[in-house]
Amino acid sequence: MTLEDKVKDALDKIRPQLQADGGDLEFVSMEAGGKVFVKLTGACGNCPMATMTLKQGVERFLKDTIPEVTEVLQTF
Repeated sequence: MTLEDKVKDALDKIRPQLQADGGDLEFVSMEAGGKVFVKLTGACGNCPMATMTLKQGVERFLKDTIPEVTEVLQTF
């Protein structure tokens, strides 16, 4: 399984929590050095708490699950 596949699988595990609040996220890409780019959609796309959700939720979960992940960034 590639690193990108591991990231996608991990994101699928946290998507239901975002979907429960009317939001979602999409995997966009991954760069060398462990940077993951996602797009927050639905209610998460324009939520004032989106940055906190991304950094304290999604990023923390990915870093804990996949040590190669160094950062999660949002694309628009």
